[in-house]
Amino acid sequence: MNFALIMLVALLLTGAIWLFDIYLGKPHRAKEAKDPILVEYAKSFFPVILVVFLLRSFLVEPFKIPSGSMLPTLLVGDFIIVNKYTYGIRLPVVNTKIIEVNQPQRGDVMVFRYPEDPSLDYIKRVVGLPGDRVVYRDKRLTINGKPVAMEDRGEEFGYEKSGLNYVTAKRAYEQLGSHKHAVLLLPEFPSVRLGDVRAFPSRANCDYNEDGFSCTVPPGQYFMMGDNRDDSNDSRYWGFVPDRNIVGKAIMIWWHAREFVFVGMDLKRVGQMIN
Repeated sequence: MNFALIMLVALLLTGAIWLFDIYLGKPHRAKEAKDPILVEYAKSFFPVILVVFLLRSFLVEPFKIPSGSMLPTLLVGDFIIVNKYTYGIRLPVVNTKIIEVNQPQRGDVMVFRYPEDPSLDYIKRVVGLPGDRVVYRDKRLTINGKPVAMEDRGEEFGYEKSGLNYVTAKRAYEQLGSHKHAVLLLPEFPSVRLGDVRAFPSRANCDYNEDGFSCTVPPGQYFMMGDNRDDSNDSRYWGFVPDRNIVGKAIMIWWHAREFVFVGMDLKRVGQMIN
C-alpha cells in the first residue's frame, strides 16, 4: 500500500471539495444555512491531512520493525523514526530528489524501497557505497581491500527465530565508518546461502562461492546488509539499492511493543538513538 499516494489523493479530494464550496457552493446558500456534511468533513480533515502529509513527506516518518534481520540493533516490535531529509529532499509519491543534502555513509541504518517490490519498505545497514569493492568471507567484511574491524567479546545473544525455534547467536562488534555496532553470527551457517541468490541488475559485478562473495557497487547504488548477518534477506541475495529507492535514515526508537496493543512493551528502548 502506497500510503503517501493515499494521503495525496485524500489531500487533493478534501481540498477540491473545500475550494468548490468557497467559490461555487457557499455564495448560493442562505447565510444562515449550515454547510453540507461533506463540506464540513472536508474543512475539518484538510488541515490535518496537509500537516501529516508534509511531515511524512519532508521531515520524519514512523516505521515499525517487522523482522529480526537487524538484531540486536533493532528488535521486532520497535517503532522507529526515519529522517526523510538527511539524504536529500524528495518529491512525495514519485520519490524524485529535488535538493541534494547528504549522501549515505557506511554504517548508516537506512530505510529504502525493496528493489524487487518498491511497495515494500526494508531497513538494513549501509555496507557498500558507490564504487566500493565489498568482500564478505568467513563472516568478515573487507571493503576496498581493508578488513573491517571486528571485536569478539565472547558474548551470546538468544532470540526466537520462528514459532518455538529459539536461536543462540554469537554477538560481535563491528566498526563501519563512524558506527560501532553489534552484529550476530551463527557459526554453523554459511556466509552466503548460494541457493537463495537471485538474478538481479548488475549481477555480473559480483562473484559468489561457498566461502562468501565479492561485489563492486555500481554508481548511484548501495550494498545493504542486516546486522543479523546469517538471518537477513539483503543485498547478498537481491542486489543493490538505487539512490531513487532511498526513503531516509533511521534515527531513533520512539516505542517498543511486540503487539500494537502494547503487550510485551519494553520502555527501556524508548528514546534510544540508532547507531
